[in-house]
Amino acid sequence: MIGITKLLCGVEAPGDDLRYRGDGLVHRRPVVVWNMTRRCNLHCVHCYAEAVDTASPNELSTAEGKALIDSLAAYGVPVILFSGGEPLTRPDLLELTAYASSKGLRSTYSPNGTLITPSLAREMKKASITYVGVSLDGLEATNDRFRGKKGAFRDALQGIRNCREAGVKVGLRFTITKYNRPEIPSILDLVESEDIPRVCFYHLVYSGRGSKMIEADLTHQEARETADIIMERAADFHRRGLSKEILTVDNYADGVYLYLKMKQEQPERAAEVYRFLKMNGGNNSGVGIADIDYKGDVHPDQFWQHYSFGNVRKRSFGEIWEDTSDPVMRGLKNRRAMVKGRCARCQFLELCGGNFRVRAEAVYGDIWAQDPACYLTDQEIGLTQ
Repeated sequence: MIGITKLLCGVEAPGDDLRYRGDGLVHRRPVVVWNMTRRCNLHCVHCYAEAVDTASPNELSTAEGKALIDSLAAYGVPVILFSGGEPLTRPDLLELTAYASSKGLRSTYSPNGTLITPSLAREMKKASITYVGVSLDGLEATNDRFRGKKGAFRDALQGIRNCREAGVKVGLRFTITKYNRPEIPSILDLVESEDIPRVCFYHLVYSGRGSKMIEADLTHQEARETADIIMERAADFHRRGLSKEILTVDNYADGVYLYLKMKQEQPERAAEVYRFLKMNGGNNSGVGIADIDYKGDVHPDQFWQHYSFGNVRKRSFGEIWEDTSDPVMRGLKNRRAMVKGRCARCQFLELCGGNFRVRAEAVYGDIWAQDPACYLTDQEIGLTQ
């Protein structure tokens, strides 16, 4: 994640203690995404989990889920993100959330928002949920088309309002494609009018159903223009005294692009921004973030559902995560020596970490190839004068 508000405006935000640390990525315990079910009441066109509207027979049980949480807590995992599918389709979600909180883990949800009733929001508050990131991919017509269900926008917005009424911190998650990019200013208007404190703009990752949408990704010029729009609005919120945390996710070129802008526009803060980006380290799949699917398989992140390091039913999470006999795990923990092409020669490799390996694999068939979504020019990354 790139904290646009923090880097651009110097504003502290929750989670900065995880994103900006001086001990380096390799020594961090990962944030864990648990895709606890494949079941979902929607059918999103870009779903990396390829969710369906039926429960899978091999899901980790409640007891196995608690054992997993024990394992994560023992390993020192700081955050567990309950995801899916739609995590709210699991009847034991609140029980597992409360259990995770009792073990010292920060618990967050990644739902579509349509199932959050007023009473459920109040129960979420009691379970000590720290954050709920609701997915919206545009205004009503666009979102409902992306989500595969008429009324999804209306229900998700009501779910957001129910969270706010119950005192649960809630924000938006927006996956950017060329089809919904024009609605980003309107989404930011919605963030202001609904008093939503946080919004994350996700770049498209070519995984799951999203692997069929490569042509829907932004051109490099569109990506630059989109970054400009997001940064300008983040600065505008700050100037007007509105407390909004704006982040971009899954394309670490955004961080370098912001740094290069700061060198021109606020040179007195550019070194500080560089220092924070270096602390962050860029993409941290297989190091600072992990994914566990509904069957217990462990993945480098949630977009690598096709590659497993092992299963928590057979070995503890910590044992799996520390095992560098797997060539992909070993490579991810030493990725700067592994990446190829422009990434290998980029002067900002220590800031972006080579960006997303899954996108490289989807386009070039090689997980160590350059990320095709990097929109920085050869001159900007030091390959030409």
